[in-house]
Amino acid sequence: MRAVVQRVDGASVVVDDEVVGEIAGEGLCVLVGVTHDDNKEKAAQLARKLWTLRVLSGERSCSDAGAPLLVVSQFTLYGDARKGRRPTWNAAAPGGLAEPLVDEVVSQLRSLGAVVAAGRFGARMRVSLTNDGPFTVLVEV
Repeated sequence: MRAVVQRVDGASVVVDDEVVGEIAGEGLCVLVGVTHDDNKEKAAQLARKLWTLRVLSGERSCSDAGAPLLVVSQFTLYGDARKGRRPTWNAAAPGGLAEPLVDEVVSQLRSLGAVVAAGRFGARMRVSLTNDGPFTVLVEV
C-alpha cells in the first residue's frame, strides 16, 4: 500500500456538488493507493503508521494531538509513466480488491481512536485542502 500524506489546515472532498468528507483544523489528508499483493494486514499496518506518524506541529502525531484524518482512495498512486507519455495503471489493484482495503484503513484508524472522514471510492472527487507547510510525505507498507 502507498499513501501520500499531507499535513493540512482543513480539507474536504466533494462528489456531485455534495461534501462527502471534511476535516477542519490541523490534521492529515491521506491519498491511499492499493496494489495487487496488498491485504488486511498491510491496511492495519498503514493505519497504525498514519495514526502515529509524527508530522504535525511540534513533532506530534494525530494520536498525540487528537487530529482528524481525511482518507481518499487514489489508484493513480500506482500509475507508471516511465515509458511514453501515457501512464499505465497495471500496478493498481482492481476496485474489488482495493475498495475493501481502503475501507479497512479507515476502519482500523477509527478503532485506534481517530476521527476519520473519507472520500467515495470510484467517484469523481474534488479534493480541496490547505497544505500546512507545505508538508507532503510518501508512506509505503
